[in-house]
Amino acid sequence: RSIHVPIATEPVGSVPRPPELQEAMASHANGAIDSAAYEAILDEAVSETIARFEATGSPIVTDGEQTKSSFVTYPLEGLNLSPDGVEIPFDDGHVRQLPVLTEGPFSYQMYAGSYLERARRFTDRPLKQAVIAASAMGLLYPQSGIEGYDHDQFTADLIDEAAADIRSCFDAGAESVQVDFTEGRLALKLDPSGGLLQQFIDLNNSVFARFSDEERQRIGVHTCPGGDHDATHSGDVDYTSLIPQFMTLNCGRYFMQMASEADPAPALAAVAQHLSSDQQVFIGVIDVCDETVETPEIVRDRVLAAAEFIPIEQLGTTDDCGYSPFSDDIATSRDTAFAKIAARVEGTRLASEQLGV
Repeated sequence: RSIHVPIATEPVGSVPRPPELQEAMASHANGAIDSAAYEAILDEAVSETIARFEATGSPIVTDGEQTKSSFVTYPLEGLNLSPDGVEIPFDDGHVRQLPVLTEGPFSYQMYAGSYLERARRFTDRPLKQAVIAASAMGLLYPQSGIEGYDHDQFTADLIDEAAADIRSCFDAGAESVQVDFTEGRLALKLDPSGGLLQQFIDLNNSVFARFSDEERQRIGVHTCPGGDHDATHSGDVDYTSLIPQFMTLNCGRYFMQMASEADPAPALAAVAQHLSSDQQVFIGVIDVCDETVETPEIVRDRVLAAAEFIPIEQLGTTDDCGYSPFSDDIATSRDTAFAKIAARVEGTRLASEQLGV
């Protein structure tokens, strides 16, 4: 039974994969187990994840991205890519490297809607699906170019594919589609003038332009400074420098990391200043890089602090980030992740009560 939460609350997406699923992913990749056995393990992980999500009282659930390789690479499996693309360094010293396209035309090898088809077999709850932003996929095009496939052709194909990815989620019954835009804050680190960030935003808005106003109300964009292995890639970038441009993304919802901010007030003030009347902002009230599980009272107080800046009817809550953006990220346990989700749901309810909604 879903706890009725007057202030909306949604997860970001990923949950740590069980060890047996991680082993199966590796075994399947090197041919040690067949597809039928692998599919059964995927089904088990998704069904167990959704059951645990439902047990938190969450009004909307995800499949925990159990079957995704990572939030960024899922459309690429099987494409002809070279491994030596853009490097993203994290503050604990580890690096994630994006692949690079070697030939055109560019197309997604799978769409995120296919994840919903599996998830739908295990729940009647509203489902949320995360997709990767076009701007992240845009980083796959090599700086040296591709002979016979110029950047403009690539961009046109990319917009088509990113729009098809979102469309596939709506077609498969998603209530909410979240576009993962972790590269937003990173763009300001790479180019403090804001030029690169503006290119990213323009590209993503070209994708959103393919949808009706009504559909855009159900599309949200997530921003955070990275949350891989409990480390960040752009936490040192001032949030208030991102927010004015970030909030020109033409969609109905924003999912914004906030719990891990040392002082959220300036960022909340900037959000309030740039929020349109038809938009909803889901404020991060759970710090996913901190292994301590928040109490519902801590969550409540974070919601109340946000409500001082943001109109209650436009306020929602979320986690700062996914708990396991890449399938090999086991910095946070499943039990910790679900305990934090339960605290978010209950803390949001307590805040709603106190605010009289």
